[in-house]
Amino acid sequence: MDKKQKKDLLSKTKVWFRDVIAINHIENTRKLANVNEFNINPFLAIYLANFLTGNSDPISIAKALIYPRVLGTSITTSFGTNIQKFTSDVLSAFKSTTSGIDIEFHDNLDDIKRYCQLKAGPNTINKDDVETIAGHFKGIIQLAKTNGLKLSFENCTVAIIYGNQNEISGHYKRITEEYHFPVLIGNDFWFRLTGDKEFYFDLIKTFAEVASEADFQKELESVILELSRTSEIQSLAKKG
Repeated sequence: MDKKQKKDLLSKTKVWFRDVIAINHIENTRKLANVNEFNINPFLAIYLANFLTGNSDPISIAKALIYPRVLGTSITTSFGTNIQKFTSDVLSAFKSTTSGIDIEFHDNLDDIKRYCQLKAGPNTINKDDVETIAGHFKGIIQLAKTNGLKLSFENCTVAIIYGNQNEISGHYKRITEEYHFPVLIGNDFWFRLTGDKEFYFDLIKTFAEVASEADFQKELESVILELSRTSEIQSLAKKG
């Protein structure tokens, strides 16, 4: 990958993260001013408010409810559910025409042709997914043989966008240990895809730039204030 290709890929990534992830994140955060967005456990809400701020006034309770959604569930779910869009919008140059395969490329480390299923993170599959992935890869290998093509277990690969080998779940480990399909993750994957050892870290910096541009702090404070003024939160604060 030359400098222009790298710049283009990072630019596409920034646009995707801003338009798909950041904008949805902001919209989902605004919704949290509505108390009906929460299934409130009064015991935990008061406990967490005190744990977070040292008191259980309405603002503290609102923060205890909103922060986990804004900083965890909302953004994590959005990122995971948009992987296919990431493949189409950002990795279009590597997009595969093979059914069930997201991207394909020649590995810059060992020159193996990789047919990859792309995953969001190191803990994003379950037990049933392992069998599905393995079965699908085996089917691709069998089809290749039928068509007179040379394809082995080494060619069919799971690629995980972020993380490292120490973080992958037991389900991902089974794909390698039981079924012998490679699992590439984080920096290793991006280096093999692009041939650039720094690309993974440049990608992280690109995401950070979007966060700096978004700067949602003041509006987040308004959402917290609006939620704290609802009768449900006011009533809960009195009980605390």
